[in-house]
Amino acid sequence: MKGAANGLQLGRSAVCDLLRTGQLASSTLSRAPRIPAHALADFIRTRLGKEAAA
Repeated sequence: MKGAANGLQLGRSAVCDLLRTGQLASSTLSRAPRIPAHALADFIRTRLGKEAAA
């Protein structure tokens, strides 16, 4: 999760909120969330698309 927070330039709690609300996809390994690189790219692409439409 630390890598995702750094990649998104967000804090750990903000990434937790994104996971909890389903805005950011993850899988669980040993009770810890793992966020694949493609999930980060999809999230960023979706956010950029929403900002461009606004």
